[in-house]
Amino acid sequence: MIMDKNINLDLTEYDYDFWNVVNEIKQLNREFFEKNGRKRTAYIETFGCQMNEHDSEKIDWLLRQMDFYMSDRNSDLYIINTCSIRKNAEDKVYGRLGELKGKKRENENLLVAVCGCMMQRKESRDIVLEKFPNVDMIFGTNNIYKFPKLLLERLENGVRAVDIEENYSNEDNLLGANRMYSFKSFVNIMYGCNNFCTYCIVPYTRGREKSRRPMDIVNEIKGLASHGVKEVTLLGQNVNSYGKSLSNNVSFVDLLKMVNEIDGIERIRFMTSHPRDFSKELAYAYRDLDKLKNFLHLPVQAGSSKVLRDMNRHYTKEEYIRKIDMVKEIVPEIALSTDLMVGFPTETEEDFKDTLDLCKYVEYDTSFTFIYSMREGTKAYEMDQVPEEIKHDRFNRLLDLIYPIQLKKNENEIGKVRKVLVESTSKSDENKLSGRTDEFKLVNFDGPKDLIGKIVDVNITDANTFSLKGDLVEKR
Repeated sequence: MIMDKNINLDLTEYDYDFWNVVNEIKQLNREFFEKNGRKRTAYIETFGCQMNEHDSEKIDWLLRQMDFYMSDRNSDLYIINTCSIRKNAEDKVYGRLGELKGKKRENENLLVAVCGCMMQRKESRDIVLEKFPNVDMIFGTNNIYKFPKLLLERLENGVRAVDIEENYSNEDNLLGANRMYSFKSFVNIMYGCNNFCTYCIVPYTRGREKSRRPMDIVNEIKGLASHGVKEVTLLGQNVNSYGKSLSNNVSFVDLLKMVNEIDGIERIRFMTSHPRDFSKELAYAYRDLDKLKNFLHLPVQAGSSKVLRDMNRHYTKEEYIRKIDMVKEIVPEIALSTDLMVGFPTETEEDFKDTLDLCKYVEYDTSFTFIYSMREGTKAYEMDQVPEEIKHDRFNRLLDLIYPIQLKKNENEIGKVRKVLVESTSKSDENKLSGRTDEFKLVNFDGPKDLIGKIVDVNITDANTFSLKGDLVEKR
């Protein structure tokens, strides 16, 4: 873990005295230590995407500034960073809050904070406010920087503290972040979404698109590189739209070129790219920028032009295929990934077969598959729904198709030597190392733990549907 900004950070433009509030909480925590013989502890549980993970890194930084000790689920302060993308994600949060209600009956001093996308959505926020009196603090995606102020209000006055900012501002970007890894990091380049897909709640929780200034991004990445970060993943709901809200004429490809010039950075990735805006210029960037790695996530969602129209995706099956063909022609070895939704309202058997046909044609290296989930407040919620048993049948048939393709693609790696950024020990075997190739394929292999954080050569020797095995290539 690295702390990419220190305690002398200038936050004077905030609408409250940030460091004074932080110091007041530190004093309260010192008094807690004197009374209890231990530090006040905190735990963050994160649901959702990489942007939520990065937001939690900022919350972690705030907690450490206030002299909390980061611990486990039995902590004095429990923070839930929520996700609204699917209903089951919200249901998990409600379930966790129910568990914490019981814990609070056992320990009345337990503090509970809920933040993230769910809290930006009034319907979800009202449920928490009404049904979970054990929740002490609520804030959203646009005002993480106010968390210390809310916490101080709760500690001093004993009242529930709620603050939601509907519009994006730059204040959260001024915060530090305790990065999960010392060698790779997420970097937000933009926030929000303007696409309004009919199934998606994101524009209502993250707001409209707003790009960060390019030099702010570049300076952040330079700072990360100075701390040893080798890989950055640029984050946005639709990175291809980067720059459209800026006064200067800077495109996403322009930004990639800037990042590619930063000393110390060896790998660049990004998430997520919208097919409508994917350009030939970006495809050529894969060919021409040596640090932009050979992996493209291009979410298609469905293979039926009719369903894509109902989803408000702004492209047809044929247009998507033309873009895939273009990328493969310019970068023949690129690894492709996608999102696939099954059971969208109005999806017929023929529509579903179109999705299967698309998957056969593209042959994705990996796919994120899910069953459509009704989201109240979206247009799709009002459409005719596909019966659950049909959704699950189609979902299983989709997996039966894409898994053998993934296996074939992985087996094609056998015998090749790949560059691997070693990330950790293997989740299934502590004696092995685990890392990602340039193509974002997971590789497990034997090696010393001091290789974690380094890029090494690995000879691929075996493969299954989800990962590779290999042997470390020793340097001579």
